[in-house]
Amino acid sequence: MAVPVAVVVKAAVSVLADEKKRRKVGRIIAAILSPLILALAAICCMGQGGANHNNAAVELSFSGGAVPSTVDAEFGDHIEAMQAALAALDSAVSSVEAEGGITLDALRIKAIFYALRFGNDPLSLSAASARSFVDCFVAYTTETHTETDTETGEEYEVSQTVITPVSLDTAYAQLPAAGMSAADDDRDNAAHIYTLLSPTSSGGSGAYESGGGQSIAMDISAFVNAGEKNNKDLAAYAIHAWESGWGYVWGTYGNVLTDAAFASKASQYPDNVAVYADFIRAHWLGGRTTDCVGLIKGYGWLNTAAMTIDYGTNGMQDVSADGMYANARIKGPISAMPDTPGLAVWHSGHIGVYIGNGEVIEAMGTKYGVVKTNLADRNWTAWLEVPYITYYD
Repeated sequence: MAVPVAVVVKAAVSVLADEKKRRKVGRIIAAILSPLILALAAICCMGQGGANHNNAAVELSFSGGAVPSTVDAEFGDHIEAMQAALAALDSAVSSVEAEGGITLDALRIKAIFYALRFGNDPLSLSAASARSFVDCFVAYTTETHTETDTETGEEYEVSQTVITPVSLDTAYAQLPAAGMSAADDDRDNAAHIYTLLSPTSSGGSGAYESGGGQSIAMDISAFVNAGEKNNKDLAAYAIHAWESGWGYVWGTYGNVLTDAAFASKASQYPDNVAVYADFIRAHWLGGRTTDCVGLIKGYGWLNTAAMTIDYGTNGMQDVSADGMYANARIKGPISAMPDTPGLAVWHSGHIGVYIGNGEVIEAMGTKYGVVKTNLADRNWTAWLEVPYITYYD
């Protein structure tokens, strides 16, 4: 006789929530396979089929979409609690990025939190706790310099707090400050989730088309209004980046990657840049580079008179891909996306620019650069009007 779905769900949640039961079942099952157990229950409820079922819990939690009404209430509540927690982390990441003028890997931070907390009840995360968790991924140092009073000529010292990202190993070592710790299997689970959701994961990766030869020339001849930031020119800018063979380096936004710039980014982002040093030197050094959200921010910061990309200008905030989505006032599920060039398309941790005709330009990853893909072939979950620019019909 078939076991009722509700029984499966409650049993799964019970096992995952009870520490003694988790230990009895085994830490690997609890930490690595707990999403799969709950996903299986969700799949039974949703009546779906296919090869990606084991990823359902992860994708539901990170997409921020509505939990289907057919899902068991207890499982649905747990997913919604995780969605709220991840949203709190997005806000905390945006705050730290704004304070430090840095870019954090929000997707990795959330993947680690998910690996540590999914299956635990009660599941909640206050704004203060979210900030405490994100603070584990940065270092705060105080720098002092001397300034001179322009009226009296007297010198005085000024201190400021500098925020810098830390390595992944350091972040894990700092987790106890947020009341958490990660065993090796937790780290493995977090890495699996991060890979699953990263832009070049096997799930929905689709084919991609590289652009032309590498060029550092800037061309705005296709712009419709160089004096106003707008969706049509964002699409034209993205197409130009693709045609010019721009590369991908985390934390960059369209400027030429010099030796000094590369050294700075490698030092600033050891886990996202330094580990790819040989590849970046061989493929992207000397050309223009960007990361996914940097493609959009670079357009926002483009000075069309001087043809320079000037950080933090024209009202475009320095935010991550998830911060861009969170700040958007007009957005919706990818299934209801308007056919408007210059919209952004998003899934947790990644963002691209829709150029029309079912095509997207995206800075896909270090080993891919800026590429063109088909909208339908990728795993986008939402669309949005990019904040800080005007949208024409």
